[in-house]
Amino acid sequence: MGLIWLVLVGIGVWALVRLGRQTEGPRRGQWRVAATLVSAAMLAGGALALSKGAWISGGALVGAALWLTVASRIRSVPPRAAGLSDTEARSILGVGADATPEAINAAWRRLMGRAHPDQGGTEGLAARLNAARDRLLRK
Repeated sequence: MGLIWLVLVGIGVWALVRLGRQTEGPRRGQWRVAATLVSAAMLAGGALALSKGAWISGGALVGAALWLTVASRIRSVPPRAAGLSDTEARSILGVGADATPEAINAAWRRLMGRAHPDQGGTEGLAARLNAARDRLLRK
């Protein structure tokens, strides 16, 4: 019985460490927190079922907990705007067709101050701003 409690404490510590590493935006972070708690409970239940000799249900719970752990850690890749046209890039940054590189960088800095993930923005919007700036500065 002591081994079961040791496993449960280990799972609890693992869940707390994982909860402390949350650096995502608010919606994705809530999913990861919920997934961490559910997968920890499933893993604990699976370990308990395996210790009692219920191999099928215990194995299923452990497998589902591992799948949920991996699925919640997969980060979505922000969309890269490879096919971004000059017109789209100018409209994203809010600059005219005759904008200088200094004006493009100033608009990018102003918008990135609000759109950066550390400032409450999203990775996707920050990636679009970066792609628009890169597109216009390559000319």
